[in-house]
Amino acid sequence: MPSDIRDQVRAFVVETFLFGDASTDLPEHGSFIEHGIIDSTGILELVAFVEDSFGLAVADAEILPANFDSIARVADFVARKRTTAQAA
Repeated sequence: MPSDIRDQVRAFVVETFLFGDASTDLPEHGSFIEHGIIDSTGILELVAFVEDSFGLAVADAEILPANFDSIARVADFVARKRTTAQAA
């Protein structure tokens, strides 16, 4: 399942922040912030995308680079949140 999440996150980032330019190198573990792809406002857009697309509520305390600074980190965060929600 995380690969499906990664594909959705990648598609959103390419469309929203790279203006559809899929030729841009976007490594799965590359930092959005360090590579200048997403700024602080963009992180909020990414959080809104995650909430809307995956039906999750993201707490303010969860909006951290550890959760939202790469495709892999976002996918792992979504997978963890889904697992936690299913266990409850």
